[in-house]
Amino acid sequence: MSNIVSCNPKVLGGTPVFAGTRVPIESLFDYLRGGHAIDYFLEQFPTVRREQVEALLDEVMAKTLSREATV
Repeated sequence: MSNIVSCNPKVLGGTPVFAGTRVPIESLFDYLRGGHAIDYFLEQFPTVRREQVEALLDEVMAKTLSREATV
């Protein structure tokens, strides 16, 4: 995940951001919860790569499904 997410105390106080950017991961989820498409998010934050967003969502989905499988 280090090529997707970065946590550095010197960047936004350690808030998880997309690696190589200052864009908080939470911003993606805020946009999605607000009904916006990934393309719209990427237009607003051009420093974030589509591959980063897709990899993050794949990772979240895999963790969610593995947790549900153990319940």
